[in-house]
Amino acid sequence: MGKAKTDKADGRVTLPADCRIADLPAVKDALRAALTAPAATLDGGAVERVDTAALQLLAVFRREAAARGVAVAWAGASAALHDGAARLGLVQTLELPAATPA
Repeated sequence: MGKAKTDKADGRVTLPADCRIADLPAVKDALRAALTAPAATLDGGAVERVDTAALQLLAVFRREAAARGVAVAWAGASAALHDGAARLGLVQTLELPAATPA
């Protein structure tokens, strides 16, 4: 399990393998930092576990990024992330790319 990482210079956020409520403070901080960049890139390729709280946080991030004019792209989305978003009907809201193996 790793913590969410962000590169403030380019707004890149790497989501942790265990992307559930226990890691959300770190994920929230990384996403907040990404909102200060002109563009953000989310890497969810390593996500093995994700819960509703994390997906809701990502949906709020997408909405806030759109409101601020911050372009958001995905560097990858694991099958677990894609499946979790699909169960909640959030694939389009999150604009997830096709699932990639974890």
